[in-house]
Amino acid sequence: MNIAIVGTGYVGLVSGACFADTGASVTCVDVDTEKIERIKRGEIPIYEPGLDELVLKNVKAGRLRFTTSLESVLNDQQIVFSAVGTPPDEDGSADLKYVLQVAKTIGQHLNKYMVVVTKSTVPVGTAKLVRQTIQTELDKRQTDIKFDVASNPEFLKEGNAIKDFMSPDRVVVGVESEMAKEMLTRLYKPFLINNFRVIFMDIPSAEMTKYAANSMLATRISFMNDIANLCERVGADVNMVRAGIGSDTRIGRKFLYAGCGYGGSCFPKDVKALIKTADGMGYSMEVLKAVERVNDAQKHVVFNKLAIAFAKEGLENKTVALWGLSFKPETDDMRESTALVTIDLLKQAGCKIKVYDPVAMTECKRRIGDTVIYARDLYDAVNDADALLLLTEWNEFRLPNWEIVSKVMNKKLLIDGRNIFEKKELESYGFEYHSIGR
Repeated sequence: MNIAIVGTGYVGLVSGACFADTGASVTCVDVDTEKIERIKRGEIPIYEPGLDELVLKNVKAGRLRFTTSLESVLNDQQIVFSAVGTPPDEDGSADLKYVLQVAKTIGQHLNKYMVVVTKSTVPVGTAKLVRQTIQTELDKRQTDIKFDVASNPEFLKEGNAIKDFMSPDRVVVGVESEMAKEMLTRLYKPFLINNFRVIFMDIPSAEMTKYAANSMLATRISFMNDIANLCERVGADVNMVRAGIGSDTRIGRKFLYAGCGYGGSCFPKDVKALIKTADGMGYSMEVLKAVERVNDAQKHVVFNKLAIAFAKEGLENKTVALWGLSFKPETDDMRESTALVTIDLLKQAGCKIKVYDPVAMTECKRRIGDTVIYARDLYDAVNDADALLLLTEWNEFRLPNWEIVSKVMNKKLLIDGRNIFEKKELESYGFEYHSIGR
């Protein structure tokens, strides 16, 4: 099967490499000439475990190609996926200009039947706009060519995307014709051969499913952070509360971890977009508005604990070490990360900031330049530090040599924003230890 994927960002590149690995002939398209040339040279522009090997393997096999011209390859394809960005506008709504530009290009050059699939996260009603845009261009050409639109939102977790794509717990597909359903069933069958888990539905429901899924997960996180903040005030332990409620099968154990707020490219953007969609329909998503407020406040919690610890002497000229910059482990993505908020607050307080992250140092430097000190490793970061803040739960932070850490720090203060350490152990090394909800 011949398919094209427009957009070589996180979703597009992972999808293209995984489809190619099942034997499909895949052409990835992007208007960014420099990015395409880099990928052709084997330089993968995003960090995702295993992605570089998968791309190179399928390029070498001739199943994966890259171009900057959709029109030159369009009519060799049976399915075209649109995986371009949908960044939030200033008002929080999703910006669809790239999605509609892809649709316009397809309408201008289409000369045979194909299925046009939106894989980007888009508001309900986008597929209808895509269809209208393609049809408008066909009408201008006075050409009557049949085509179908479909919605196939992605549910990839950064850091585990290849496994998620190759062995999905479900594939959601919104279609409006049997032909489109048949073609997408053929495409996805290799991934689901042992347990066929494609859920077909109408297109608006598919579009809504992605937003609802991410908003539900964001809600669980903010709920647990709210509970954690109350636990601190009443003397409860949020980890014990989590174990207690997570054992209820109606609730389950996942996404019940308290911490210093969620970030990334999906949850913040999708919660905002769903709120904005509802506002546009005259309905207020009160729960999600509270989820967003709780999360915004939670990103200040670690700094607030630090400020309380130094209430008498103040934070000015204190050296503060940060372990973790990315919004979660196994990615270099710093979009909406708690680290960016914390760094800004530390700068305002007049602190000297030393940071270390296993993979996100380059991304941090791209974002904020040399306004912080970039450490060689986790021990270099804490050397002469007055406080250590744990913001991302990378594996290499879980079992550090506390004897070394305690010896090289000026003051033994640790604020654990992800609850990965044990208070008794830290106190045995002389640390003043603070966590979330314990």
